[in-house]
Amino acid sequence: MTSPCFFGYGSLVNTATHDYGGALPARLSGWRRAWVHTDLREVAFLSAVRCADSEIDGLIAEVPGANWAALDAREFAYERLAATEQIRHGRADSPEISVYAVAAETQNGTTDRHPVLLSYLDVVLQGYLQVFGEKGVQEFVATTDGWDAPILNDRTHPRYPRHQQLSRDEHLFFDEVIRKTGARILNG
Repeated sequence: MTSPCFFGYGSLVNTATHDYGGALPARLSGWRRAWVHTDLREVAFLSAVRCADSEIDGLIAEVPGANWAALDAREFAYERLAATEQIRHGRADSPEISVYAVAAETQNGTTDRHPVLLSYLDVVLQGYLQVFGEKGVQEFVATTDGWDAPILNDRTHPRYPRHQQLSRDEHLFFDEVIRKTGARILNG
């Protein structure tokens, strides 16, 4: 029996943050990404939001034995939604695929009290760089809304629990990419 899969479009693209196997690039149609905040989390984070004329790159990976408990716990502020028909991938079979998204009615605006963590954004950008290259990082930025959200520079003392080490080149490249978004950086 084929294991179901999830579609990751943020930190789950960085396979150093999880041990789900069978990860492959995929594309989700009818969605974009956005920086959102919900009362369920202290900081802002990425969510998929429906958008008929958009597509986003990400990864699919297997959830062995359909044991969603650990992934649901990691993604606790999200709803898990069926997305099989909206995803293109290179697998020969057709697994059931889900995507996590924050319910629109639970989203709040991002504020200085609820910023994006730079350590989280670094993980996301590192994953896109590793899987999709520099062009993929640029595409990530172009298909993500809410760059007016403040970004808390917590690199010295990362608050994101799955933060990763950056190479010097990654650090410089990500800083330039973030600067071009016009995002406001808060000192941590």
